[in-house]
Amino acid sequence: MKILVTGGAGFIGSEYVRALLSERLPGSAGAGDTVTVYDKLTYSGNPANLDPVRSHPGFSFVQGDINDAALLDEVLPGHDAIVHFAAESHVDRSILGATDFVTTNVLGTQTLLDAARRHRIGRFLHVSTDEVYGSIDEGSWTEQWPINPNSPYSAAKAGSDLLVLAAHRTHGMDTVVTRCSNNYGHHHFPEKVIPLFITNLMDGRHVPLYGDGGNVRDWLHVSDHCRGIHLALTKGRAGEVYNIGGGVETTNKELTELLLTATGRDWTYVDYVEDRKGHDRRYSLDISKISQELGYRPQVEFADGLAATVAWYQDNRAWWEPLKAKAAL
Repeated sequence: MKILVTGGAGFIGSEYVRALLSERLPGSAGAGDTVTVYDKLTYSGNPANLDPVRSHPGFSFVQGDINDAALLDEVLPGHDAIVHFAAESHVDRSILGATDFVTTNVLGTQTLLDAARRHRIGRFLHVSTDEVYGSIDEGSWTEQWPINPNSPYSAAKAGSDLLVLAAHRTHGMDTVVTRCSNNYGHHHFPEKVIPLFITNLMDGRHVPLYGDGGNVRDWLHVSDHCRGIHLALTKGRAGEVYNIGGGVETTNKELTELLLTATGRDWTYVDYVEDRKGHDRRYSLDISKISQELGYRPQVEFADGLAATVAWYQDNRAWWEPLKAKAAL
């Protein structure tokens, strides 16, 4: 299979590429399998994320924007599938300015869909987020739950989801949407909460905790997410949505306590700050569908995954320090 991976130099996309070409995914990297990473290399796209597989004979890289239809027409022919990670994804940035999120997440996805249809790409898998569902006080979202996004980021992702599903219904395209819970793990850009808190606390700096810290998130290790994506790519039904969760719900305050303990700090390093605008209170995914249909189960225990993540940032200052300095985090 020849796969085009958009946003493949980012956190989740690069893990997917590394796992695919290192044969850590079911049925991956067989004879003749190739991966083309297509990435604009914005601030969160890091070519170093791909160094472990850069010499793989099945790897190639193209720097490009998913809104560049002409370049897509050059690159896409011959590919069997697209795995679409490319997106603006930081909620705080979307609150400060939403235009880039609409341009990339909505218009870019439609440009990519149009190109995929022109070149008769076999399958188009779109990687989305549980944030499109909004917030849920009790229970868990199934794939049939109405979408109700509350931030510019999640609204833009919801728009892209609908375009991908409409392409299946209108044009008969072979599209699949996955919606994941909060990811964590190595190579995570340090503006996101877990790597930001780890790296700040390691350096003796304070960390900001929104509101009362009671917001609840379901945490999913990036390697589990990539396994779920590949199952949806290779076994999922066209036109369907699959939730991919980690099955670990924790409040932001509980998460902060774990990270303080892991870095040898205490609560004097925590600053309670004004809550984020439109801050969703709780996320919770029902993963029965992908489990029953495709055999997905999260494999990384949260305690083990979090410990490994802290250790990775402790051992890889050369990776994250320049990123924090450049972004002034």
